[in-house]
Amino acid sequence: MRVAVISDIHANFCALQEVVKDIKAENCEQVFCLGDLILAGPQPRMVIDFLKEHPEWVVIQGNTDKLIADFGPDVIEMLKEKFPIMANAIVDDMYYVEEERREYLKDLPPMLQFEVEGVKVLLVHGSPRANNEDILPNMPLDKVEEIIADTDADLILCGHTHIPCGYQTTTKQTVVNVGSVGRPMTPSPMACYAIIDFNDGKFTVKHKFVDYDRELAAQILSIRTFEGADKLAQLLINPVVRHL
Repeated sequence: MRVAVISDIHANFCALQEVVKDIKAENCEQVFCLGDLILAGPQPRMVIDFLKEHPEWVVIQGNTDKLIADFGPDVIEMLKEKFPIMANAIVDDMYYVEEERREYLKDLPPMLQFEVEGVKVLLVHGSPRANNEDILPNMPLDKVEEIIADTDADLILCGHTHIPCGYQTTTKQTVVNVGSVGRPMTPSPMACYAIIDFNDGKFTVKHKFVDYDRELAAQILSIRTFEGADKLAQLLINPVVRHL
């Protein structure tokens, strides 16, 4: 079975469309989505509606999905302190995320575990311990093993950092960060996702990079009305930092 794994769309419908075309060209039979569907991107409403039109996809909740689902003064104050542009963005996003769309985000599971052709697969957004914990390239292996210590999955799939990477642990567990569809933080600004081939208890993993019309996505984002939208738009073209 061939599965596409995507994460961190962040309302970038232009990127999502091109990735979906590539997923179809790769003959993937299923899609797993690891969350962060919207927040601080060009087209939040279109992304949520697209996901709702694909109930066959397996989708979990990311940390920003939870922030939007729990939107209120506490969320705004937390973001203002840590990521002020994100605070502006979430207030603006609420104009596009009516109650029905918020309920969709609220009802997403925070993680899921199941078997695919005899392989125990765990889907998380950040890590098995927290939806906002980073699994990054070049981490010490013992740190990765500490993060996944309470799991028994053969394959742990995550996102959140917007940077693809992978680890093979001494416990024979595989950890794969699938990167970001909508806001990559890699030297190449192309959308990134993972393709996994499962076969009789075994699996292989590869990352795919997909080009899309970044200039159009940036243009759509830059004309949104919140302060800092232009800076976020430039990150789609020239990714230099993860948060603002």
